[in-house]
Amino acid sequence: MLRAAIVGLGSWGRELVESARGSPLLRYTAACTRSPAKVEGFCREHGMALAASFDAVLDDPRIDAVVLATPNSRHAAQVMRAAQAGKHIFVEKPFALDRASARAALAAVKKAGVVLGVGFNRRFHPSVRELHRRMVQGDLGAVGSIVNELTATGGLYRATESWRHDPREEPAGALAAIGMHLVDTMVYLAGRAAEVYCVATHRAVPQGDDTTSLMLRFESGVTGLAFCSIAAARNYRLAVYGSRGFAEILKPTMDTFHFIPAVQGRASHLAAIPEPETTEVHVNSVTVELEEFARCVAERRQPLPFEDILHGVAIFEAAVESARTGVPVAVRSESS
Repeated sequence: MLRAAIVGLGSWGRELVESARGSPLLRYTAACTRSPAKVEGFCREHGMALAASFDAVLDDPRIDAVVLATPNSRHAAQVMRAAQAGKHIFVEKPFALDRASARAALAAVKKAGVVLGVGFNRRFHPSVRELHRRMVQGDLGAVGSIVNELTATGGLYRATESWRHDPREEPAGALAAIGMHLVDTMVYLAGRAAEVYCVATHRAVPQGDDTTSLMLRFESGVTGLAFCSIAAARNYRLAVYGSRGFAEILKPTMDTFHFIPAVQGRASHLAAIPEPETTEVHVNSVTVELEEFARCVAERRQPLPFEDILHGVAIFEAAVESARTGVPVAVRSESS
């Protein structure tokens, strides 16, 4: 059983705790938050001791791992401190706001030899794993494009004082809050991105940009379209278009997987579309990723390739620059 401390108990920090309720692999034994009086009842309910500070968490030998649900600008520094303290780390996305701090944090993790998880729960969902398997074994043929959409209305209900309203914490609209899920899933499926064009707009959240669209060109030749909003009705869709087939994942919980083989022949556009092969999977993807993190700690392996983590930050950095300048931006390599 992995003994963990949750650091940050806002709405998502609480979700991370709730998602591990009853897990045989991970248990939260402590919590650390800037507003302890607001969460005393929640901590009692979940059997978590309230730590006085992040330092107290790091100094406690009874805590094996820290789960960071803190403001984005703190992630890299907190990862470095936790690694230096010998704690395993699960950190919410984005891993860092720039490549320089991401490199420093990853270097600290490597030096300490601890396990690092990042909150990209969607790449661990069985539907996404099945889609990846189908792509690898060639069921879709040559993939032309990936379309990924994720929307929610959470931005409309944020507290006025929330740090998420600060564009330094969450630049380019919905990119940091939910868009990075789309980016990571595309990297998992299509590999490294070469260029990104990002447009962030303001639609309904009073405090700033809330809707973001991205077009990505991958080194493999695949193109990607991503749309995300924190001010639109909740939905999720991932679609992959290939020369031999079409696959999609539907519903906010990603339950439904469809695969439709391509109709062969010159007049295939006139033929009836085959009935989709459909699979339904009902899981909590946050539970899945947290338990995979716990298994990785037990087996001393990493849940995600460090190269994907750093490349995701490079895409994030390029997207923020593109949104600011209004032009496509090349995704820099790790050495540049």
